[in-house]
Amino acid sequence: MGLTHLDENGRVVMVDVSEKSLTHRVARASGTIRMTREAFSAVMTDTIKKGNVLATAKVAAIMAAKNTANTIPLCHPLPIDQVSVDFFPHEDSSSIDAEVIVKVSGKTGVEMEALHAVGIALLTIYDMCKAVDKSMVIDGIRLMEKAGGKSGHYKRA
Repeated sequence: MGLTHLDENGRVVMVDVSEKSLTHRVARASGTIRMTREAFSAVMTDTIKKGNVLATAKVAAIMAAKNTANTIPLCHPLPIDQVSVDFFPHEDSSSIDAEVIVKVSGKTGVEMEALHAVGIALLTIYDMCKAVDKSMVIDGIRLMEKAGGKSGHYKRA
């Protein structure tokens, strides 16, 4: 299979989706931020001076999903139907997993919107906690599942 974002001369192009049918599409992505126990405790007890970390990160993730095409050059702007954001704190490892599900009825997938939203959620947590812990690590941002469209269903093993 050739690269869809390159033309026959190897130049970058936006994929033409004008002839595609509207279908229901869903993507789920996740990622993790690890931090010190002090920072984790401050997030969990809502004592970070900038405000409620997870509430702010949730709004940031939703905004990111809706604005992905403004950040990633070849993404199509999509009329997002729904974005859900969940956080799963792990006290034993002082880490927080972020999971985002994005839904759309469109002509192209929403994987990038879900991945972008997870990244921005985790970056927002970092930004709000950096006064307490500059050593935080963000990793494992990945597509977990997608459904809809020509390529069908994918679920990470």
